[in-house]
Amino acid sequence: MTTPEITLYRLQACPYCERVVRKLKEHGLEYESRFVEPMHSDRNAVARLTGKRSVPAIRDENTGVTMSESGNIVEYLDNTYGDAAAGGA
Repeated sequence: MTTPEITLYRLQACPYCERVVRKLKEHGLEYESRFVEPMHSDRNAVARLTGKRSVPAIRDENTGVTMSESGNIVEYLDNTYGDAAAGGA
């Protein structure tokens, strides 16, 4: 089994993180979840990745993109992996 190219940094029961999870599933994308520390000041892995400590955050090895904020991530996933990106409607 290969390692998924997308890594999602998230919290348990985070509605913004779940929004990204739904979008990943909608596009049929495999991803790895990395659950981060609940305490904002302890999210060093996310800070090293994005320069911020907020979640959700993703790293897409397919494109080299790293980003945070659920709205930005959802838009990125739609534009990169959605129907429009595939030449559809």
